[in-house]
Amino acid sequence: MIQVEMPDREFCELVSRAAFSNPFSQERISLDLKIVGRSEVEFPSERLKLLSRAISRRVERMEAAGKANVQRYAGEDRYIMQTVLLFEVYLRFYDHFDRLILDQITLGDAPCPVDFAKEALGVLHQRGFSSADAARYFAILYQIRRAHHFIARGLIGQSSCMEEFRRHLWNNVFTHDIRWYDRYLWNRMEDFSTLLLGETGTGKGTAAAAIGRSGFIPYDEKKRCFAESFTHSFISLNLSQYPEALIESELFGHKKGAFTGAIEAHQGIFARCSPHGAIFLDEIGDVGVPVQIKLLQVLQERTFSPVGSHEKLRFHGRVIAATNKPLDALRSNNLFRADFFYRLCSDTIVVPPLRQRLQEDPRELDQLLDYLATRMTGEKSREFVEMVHEVINKGIGKSYGWPGNVREMEQAVRRILLTRHYEGNDHATTTDLRKRLFDGIDSGTLDADEVLSAYCSLLFQRYGNYEEVARRTNLDRRTVKKYIQQQTSQPDLVQDCGPGVRLPQRSNEAV
Repeated sequence: MIQVEMPDREFCELVSRAAFSNPFSQERISLDLKIVGRSEVEFPSERLKLLSRAISRRVERMEAAGKANVQRYAGEDRYIMQTVLLFEVYLRFYDHFDRLILDQITLGDAPCPVDFAKEALGVLHQRGFSSADAARYFAILYQIRRAHHFIARGLIGQSSCMEEFRRHLWNNVFTHDIRWYDRYLWNRMEDFSTLLLGETGTGKGTAAAAIGRSGFIPYDEKKRCFAESFTHSFISLNLSQYPEALIESELFGHKKGAFTGAIEAHQGIFARCSPHGAIFLDEIGDVGVPVQIKLLQVLQERTFSPVGSHEKLRFHGRVIAATNKPLDALRSNNLFRADFFYRLCSDTIVVPPLRQRLQEDPRELDQLLDYLATRMTGEKSREFVEMVHEVINKGIGKSYGWPGNVREMEQAVRRILLTRHYEGNDHATTTDLRKRLFDGIDSGTLDADEVLSAYCSLLFQRYGNYEEVARRTNLDRRTVKKYIQQQTSQPDLVQDCGPGVRLPQRSNEAV
């Protein structure tokens, strides 16, 4: 046995720390820059290339000296060297994994052939990994790249809340320390349910898909492909689309003749979910208590029965659920069982609303517009983004609250593309502010200033001037103005038209 000695030890420990850190964290960026010897790199893609080059050069020198084989080390040294060699393989083949992901999305549910697997597994064998370990780590490297792809590309934005959101999603897939995942949990994540909370249109479905398509899928060396496609392993069901009488059938399936209209057997989503898959139950707050009890049984015992059958079937997948309803209010009114909530929320993730994202970083508007325009037109167009931005500024202003969040913005871009016009959704804005006010009162989470700020803003939307709001609230004009400006990120955009003059209804919420 040999030891990792200086200067290799210092470098290997640094690389090991980078490999284990969350790729969406500032810690990871700092470690990458330290490895490549730079103080700053403008683009993440460039940083990844420099990182790959720096680590590959060092590993090549270690190979030449006969030191790049995990079997030659023991204890902590072996674990450090194993991490470095795996990370080098990941960086060497990350672009191959990226192409495989895109090919798999195009192909759909049939697993894609993996033409670079033989080469990658050969490198791992050469470095002392057993056949079983090489195949398992190859699958984990693919999983890591999938998670990065769906989190980074589907949930863009540089605001601090979005950065934290992406870090949280990564931890949801690999835990707070990927070493724990590697040692104990890579094949046991089905027992970790996730609850996504957030307003309508914030991207809960995109977040659920990022988690659900990033699960571990083993590599089949005989078939030269992964055991299944990640597009097949994720199943989504919007529970609000079904009447209460049919939800159980959609979830658990039914036997032929189980009820009137059941002319043939039906397989529910729990039966269709693979052992490597995940089920997304959207609008979980809309289901009644009887369904919650049956879902609780599935989560606790991992078994279920189709409607009209006593047969016990096994469920092996992971459950992700989401709701835009305030759970505190649902639970206080006995509409959401406490035991169901506690079994469902191994992890609870709040998806930030668009107004918070734009308030933290107004540049996020341009990033989102560029992303949406590129997705719609198939190519980047600065001219198109500038036109959309101009229409938004002229039609609804920078202080618009986007009550429909990203989903509303997507439709706004489409409407502007068709008509070069968008006026916003004033009714939804007012409804959203009212909803947040009353939800906060119900849950007891608002202080007096927040209550007055929301109430004054609602009155200002109706009457359009500070004097009328001051008269109705028995507050002086300056106090009213202060409270209203708390609902906007740019106070100068709040226009007081004077007594008797009514503004067009528009949000004064912070963005």
